[in-house]
Amino acid sequence: MYRVLITDNLSAAGLKLLNENPEIEVDVRSGLSPAEVREALKEADGIIIRSGTTLTPELLDGQERLKVIVRAGVGVDNIDLPAATRAGIVVMNTPAGNTTSTAEHSIAMLMALSRNIGPASQSMREGKWDRKKYTGTQLSGKTIGVVGLGRIGLSVAKRCRGLEMTVVGFDPFLSEEKAAEHGIELFRDVDELIPRCDYITVHTPLTEETRGLLNADRLQKCKKGIRIVNCARGGIVDEDDLADAIESGHVAGAALDVFVSEPPPADSRLRSLPQILCTPHLGASTDEAQEQVAVEAADIITAFLTRNEVRYAVNMAPIAAQEVPGLKPYLDLAHRLGLLLSQLNGAKAIKAAHLSLRGEAASKPMKLIAAAFTSGLLSQALEDNVNIINAEMMARERGIRISESGTSEVGAFSTLIAATVENETGQLDAAGTMFGNEFLRLVRLDGYQMDAYLDGLMLLYKHRDVPGLIGAIGTTFGKHQVNISHMALGREKNEPGGDAVAVLNLDNEPSVEALEEVASHPDVTGIKLVHLPPAGAPLPWLGL
Repeated sequence: MYRVLITDNLSAAGLKLLNENPEIEVDVRSGLSPAEVREALKEADGIIIRSGTTLTPELLDGQERLKVIVRAGVGVDNIDLPAATRAGIVVMNTPAGNTTSTAEHSIAMLMALSRNIGPASQSMREGKWDRKKYTGTQLSGKTIGVVGLGRIGLSVAKRCRGLEMTVVGFDPFLSEEKAAEHGIELFRDVDELIPRCDYITVHTPLTEETRGLLNADRLQKCKKGIRIVNCARGGIVDEDDLADAIESGHVAGAALDVFVSEPPPADSRLRSLPQILCTPHLGASTDEAQEQVAVEAADIITAFLTRNEVRYAVNMAPIAAQEVPGLKPYLDLAHRLGLLLSQLNGAKAIKAAHLSLRGEAASKPMKLIAAAFTSGLLSQALEDNVNIINAEMMARERGIRISESGTSEVGAFSTLIAATVENETGQLDAAGTMFGNEFLRLVRLDGYQMDAYLDGLMLLYKHRDVPGLIGAIGTTFGKHQVNISHMALGREKNEPGGDAVAVLNLDNEPSVEALEEVASHPDVTGIKLVHLPPAGAPLPWLGL
């Protein structure tokens, strides 16, 4: 008998599914304090939570019985994933249950904003009849920009097409073919998309790259009279810049379901401006969505406990314990190559990627290593917690072909993992090896041979191989208090005087000024700062 603890409200349909299973004992206890949750977890094999329960390291530490956490919903921000991983607890979510409801709420906000439903309704309540004051605008024939074309973004785009709108979209990973199937004109640059739009709706994750995505500069590039919808994450649209743009008259209005601080302060301009329609994070708040995520959560936890089936895991890989020590360095190497190529690729559309394993690497599970590479390749752009379980599926959904091949033949290295990424303009390639089981090395980048540390801060710069350049760059970084821990050089045909690529491993983050000074050197033809995990870092995407 497995005991499942439920500390937040779960729909009757989800509870019924659990109670009908003779192997499951259901323990429903809502309103518990953190200390009470910790005690209750000591007697639970699994727990289902929503947003009302936060599982901190203190609550998860020492939970020897607890095997699985299921979040009835998408976000797992209220679960400390490293703590759960360290404790050997599998964390899963329900990614599909609220897609339709969130998409429908975005459309409802879009229509209400266009027809001034909120202020017109309030005016009626006040006994007024101001028809001329609340003249709106129709959606048919307008152009809407959908920023972020994941499950919800594509669902919104589909509904906008049904409203006879022209749909343009931005997504760094969705293929041109997939976009065309959905009737979307695809852009790879947000700054090229926004001047086309009468409306913009955002559906990206909140990351360092998307925080403040719609800021003062970009709002000024929009058409005068643009309308903005955000039912994704607070902070994607800069709230102060949005309020300023509305007050100036450049932005006609906005519809917001999410905020940086929830609830927003009582004196927030977002609450007071009549051109802004606000709702209290209602995207997934429908009876159907609540039931769907509850049923999905109940099914997932039952399958895991009774059949050892893993679905939608965010911190676990299907690897037997005895396999871990021998596989870990290969998976880590492949993942780092994916992270490297993802950052070098930038926002270009990825069409395909191929992983080639040689020597000892070819004797390991190639599909698993390819999934580790793919998780690194996709993790920079996706909201979902990408790991080796779901990476292949996420790539497939975005029209990216992932393939792998291997040979036991040994070349210059006893083991080699080489990766090639095909994008819309060409291809990138990188190869790595390992010394022992700990030291990971980048040995090839776009045809240049080298020996660089594959960890931490890496500055990659292309240049002409001329005397004095290395000293000049060293002097620049010294002036800006940036320490260089290692340098590797790859030369064309390994001959002096031609094109070359250098990799500097840095101990600290260079300032913008330092990077601009390096980039401005007449013999430097391009630079890129890449962030990789430090050497020996934990592998949360794997669950180790």
